[in-house]
Amino acid sequence: MEQRRLGRTDVHVSALCLGTMTFGEQNSEAEAHAQMDHSFEHGINFFDAAELYPIPAKKETQGRTERIIGNWLKSTGNRDKVVMATKVVGRTVMDWFRENGETGRLERSQIEFAVERSLRNLQTDYIDLYQIHWPDRNVTGFGSNPTRWKEAEPAEDENAIESTLEVLADLVKSGKVRHVGLSNESAWGTMRYINAAERFDVPRVASIQNAYSLVNRTFETNLAEVATREGVGLLAYSSLAQGYLTGKYRDGALPAGARKTLFNKMQRYEHPRALQAFDAYVDLARDAGLDPAQMAIAFAKSRGFMTSVIIGSTNLEQLKTDVEAADLVLSEDVLARIDELHQEFGNPAP
Repeated sequence: MEQRRLGRTDVHVSALCLGTMTFGEQNSEAEAHAQMDHSFEHGINFFDAAELYPIPAKKETQGRTERIIGNWLKSTGNRDKVVMATKVVGRTVMDWFRENGETGRLERSQIEFAVERSLRNLQTDYIDLYQIHWPDRNVTGFGSNPTRWKEAEPAEDENAIESTLEVLADLVKSGKVRHVGLSNESAWGTMRYINAAERFDVPRVASIQNAYSLVNRTFETNLAEVATREGVGLLAYSSLAQGYLTGKYRDGALPAGARKTLFNKMQRYEHPRALQAFDAYVDLARDAGLDPAQMAIAFAKSRGFMTSVIIGSTNLEQLKTDVEAADLVLSEDVLARIDELHQEFGNPAP
């Protein structure tokens, strides 16, 4: 599988990354290990997790995903062959991430606590890529790339980006973290991290993990130029729009074991215009003789600002289909038709 440079580091990661947020909820440990086996055997050397996982976030399951991955890393002896990424939560009202019941904040004590626990869960002494899952500051909408701006009142105890980066720099210096990254961040926030790194001579952020798909190309508006010029490549999540771009939910279908069937928490994708867009992209793929999921992944992978596309699945057959997209190159005709649909539908599910 194609390997791409992670930011300006000397690390190279596969063009597809295994997402793990279903491990421990929709997937058992045995199923998760089978997914990691298949991914690794097919050239994926990049796994992404978070202290929050599995999804949906619950006190009872928090950290289970990392523990499942840690058991696989130990049993296979593959730790030095895998680029392991995980994340610390940003500002949140959820109060089960810290032992003292504090709500989540990006302050030194909480970040250090989170790193130590992730290291134990993953059964390793270093994390290759440690990411801020979302900002400490209040933002206009989750993901920090809104199509409509809404005022967000700053929190009185907001932790400055510079102070967060200082903690991350100390973790890199200690050897517990090799590189740092962002997630659900804006162009403004990303540039603040970059400028702070240059001013204080501390590690630069190597990547940004944001949503990107056929129905959400908001990353292109401002962040694509930042990613390209500053060497902060995108790690795209939800490139299948949580399954909608596969066509499996078409006409109200509810497949057994699917996320919408189990949790019904996908309202960001259920606007009438978005549903029309899903149908149009699925029809385009089928007209071109392509699997809709593979077309969506291949499109994301083809972007110049893309470092790696995160794929996630609830069964091995889905994963096999997604992995095969690594070799798919879309024709100029298909790419042109995709742009035509984007001109028509825009970003209906940001």
